[in-house]
Amino acid sequence: MRARFERAATSPRFQVATCLGFVTGLYLTISPWVVGFHSFNTLAMNNLALGIAYALPTTGVSPAYERTHSMAWMQVIVSVWTIVAPWVVSGSVATTGAIVNNSTVGAIGLLLSLAVATSGTPVSYPSPLPFQR
Repeated sequence: MRARFERAATSPRFQVATCLGFVTGLYLTISPWVVGFHSFNTLAMNNLALGIAYALPTTGVSPAYERTHSMAWMQVIVSVWTIVAPWVVSGSVATTGAIVNNSTVGAIGLLLSLAVATSGTPVSYPSPLPFQR
């Protein structure tokens, strides 16, 4: 089982998804100032905290794939919260820029975290049915 996790951690799919996940987390951290909704303190602080929480597991904090794999499921939750945050956080922060930004970053983060979370699972294909006459 450990060999399978090692193969998954060294696969190009895992490495690309992890690297892009780090960039996504960094962008989520600075996005209120890039897009221009930094005056909405609740959403700006939400994105700042979520960006750090999303990027931190991809920095190599966890030396073993098993830990990275389990933290990827946390990133799925962070991504879903990023998508719904403009409507949920206090204040009227649901502007077009904030909604488009958080929805886009959340969707990208969700795809990347699912790619990392499922990279170590074995793929099972259904066995073909025997030939019948």
